Amino acid sequence: MKKKVRDFINHNKTFIKFIYALIVLNIIALILESYEELNAQYSHIFYYFELFSVAIFTVEYFIRIWVSDKTKEDKKERLNFAFSTLGIIDLIAILPFYLPFIFPIDLRIVRILRLFRLLRIFKLSRYSKSLKTIQYIFKEVKGELSITVFVTFVLMILSSTLMYYIEHDDQPEQFASIGDAFWWSVATLTTVGYGDVYPVTGLGKLLSGIIALIGIGFVALPTGIISSAFIAKIQAEKKQKKKKTMCNCPHCGKNFDL
Repeated sequence: MKKKVRDFINHNKTFIKFIYALIVLNIIALILESYEELNAQYSHIFYYFELFSVAIFTVEYFIRIWVSDKTKEDKKERLNFAFSTLGIIDLIAILPFYLPFIFPIDLRIVRILRLFRLLRIFKLSRYSKSLKTIQYIFKEVKGELSITVFVTFVLMILSSTLMYYIEHDDQPEQFASIGDAFWWSVATLTTVGYGDVYPVTGLGKLLSGIIALIGIGFVALPTGIISSAFIAKIQAEKKQKKKKTMCNCPHCGKNFDL
């Protein structure tokens, strides 16, 4: 019976489409509820739809925990599911409804995280293969990305410290501390440039220009690392796929495509 239930919730197309449709409708309802005129007129509809959705998601969550032990009654397997990424997302999908009964905080916005489960709708092999490729690429370049993030953080600390000592006397409110200058460093190094905090001294403008130019390179660096790894992975897959379709001629020994 447990196997049948597991197969039903994981492979039954009607059930999967129903859950995904319910997720999308919840997000739409959450957006519409933010409009005061709609909330005032249809608040009862939003409330009953919330009750219905939470009831479905709660039952689904506990069923998934119940069927997560594939071999026997193993609490460890159930705990592994409960603390897995999808298990946590499932829990977050229902917690915002129950937590306000304990804490006077509206946490329904957290339900948006359940949108991550929409990735399950991409069951076709080419989509799941693409997701696996992206995951593989991030694992392959995590060392290079970590170095880039570390160097960027050091540069931000250094530039914000220098800017604080340069601009503090002229702009004590804007650069009241190194922490305040850190916001300028983030906006400048990422080349966003919000314009709410900027230097007014000549030396400060010079430093700001240097940091902005360096930021262009550092923003492009992670993109280049990921792009090169992605291209290398795609080319490797193409070569591997081509090898599978190649055969040797039994007479001359040359390779040819099937």
